Amino acid sequence: MTRSNFTSSDSAVDAESSARRFEPSNEPAAEPIWTVERLLETVQRLSLAREMREIQTLVRTAARQLTGADGASFVLREGDTCFYADEDAVAPLWKGQRFPLSGCISGWVMEHREAVAIADVFKDERIPADTYRPTFVRSLAMAPIRALDPIGAIGAYWSRPHSPATYQVRLLQALADSTAIAIENIQVHQELEERVRRRTEELEAANQELRAEAILRKQMEAKVLRLSLTDDLTGLNNRRGFLLRAEQLLKLVHRVRTFGWLVYIDLDGLKKVNDKEGHEAGDRLIRSAAKVLRESFRDSDVIGRIGGDEFVVFATGSSTPVVEIEERLKRNIEHQNQCFPDQPRLSMSIGVVRCDPHSLHTLEDMIHQADAAMYIEKRRKRDYRREEFGG
Repeated sequence: MTRSNFTSSDSAVDAESSARRFEPSNEPAAEPIWTVERLLETVQRLSLAREMREIQTLVRTAARQLTGADGASFVLREGDTCFYADEDAVAPLWKGQRFPLSGCISGWVMEHREAVAIADVFKDERIPADTYRPTFVRSLAMAPIRALDPIGAIGAYWSRPHSPATYQVRLLQALADSTAIAIENIQVHQELEERVRRRTEELEAANQELRAEAILRKQMEAKVLRLSLTDDLTGLNNRRGFLLRAEQLLKLVHRVRTFGWLVYIDLDGLKKVNDKEGHEAGDRLIRSAAKVLRESFRDSDVIGRIGGDEFVVFATGSSTPVVEIEERLKRNIEHQNQCFPDQPRLSMSIGVVRCDPHSLHTLEDMIHQADAAMYIEKRRKRDYRREEFGG
């Protein structure tokens, strides 16, 4: 029986050591050219491999072809065990099985970080004979994957007693060294991909946060703008909101050559209600007035509360007579008073100014004109009550 560790020594050895060291007598002087070419081809393909499964397939096939063996195995170290991950052989070996490092030759190769060649597996104390008896294996060569800190091993097996040539073991070791580099490349590639994936997820999460913040900011800006343009009590436009939107509507009047109406409204008797029944009752009266105005004008018209008891409307459309606007408001006011007889009675004084398409009056001009017309109406009502009730 001959068994060899793939090492070199210049010192003399005793008879037992010589018997155990691999020194084949009939090996060729150099590797056949085709084996070198096959090794180079395998190394190139290994450099491009991106999955462990691909490496295993390449290595098991090349190991058998390069050594002319009847079988080859690809072994990975998993903690204190050897996992036979893959094989290419004339008959089943140990694919999918695990053995203790101390209980198999692949574990010995990894622990001692050197290749071995064993001519007779049943005459070597490092071989668990019972494990090999069910197989065809009679001779083997095995090399560690990565010399400094082995992560696996590659084995080649023969079905007949065979003394592996030195070049065969060297080819096996060269294949194992290239396999170590390929596995490290995969690990680096996978780490880079994982970093890219995590970074992509982080950037996407950051982008989602930014988008959410942008949406929230726009919503808040819209809310702030709406609040800055809206009267808190009635929900109508405040003075600023009315002027902004009515100016846009006035431009439309001139552009499409239609008519516009500026209606100025003042609540009658709000001060008396506040003094007699309190400001809460006065607020209810103001909200009732806002409701009536919404019912009396279209959604496209601009309605605003520009003072404590003063409202203004800018409407567009045909040349509606002033009396029609007044009648519409009167009907809706009467309906409101009928529906809520227990609340302070709603009464309004209004002034209306028409805006022709060619008018040069500004919005402020029309507000002042409508305000003056409203006070004329309010004085008329006051004079009428004095005549009617004697003061």
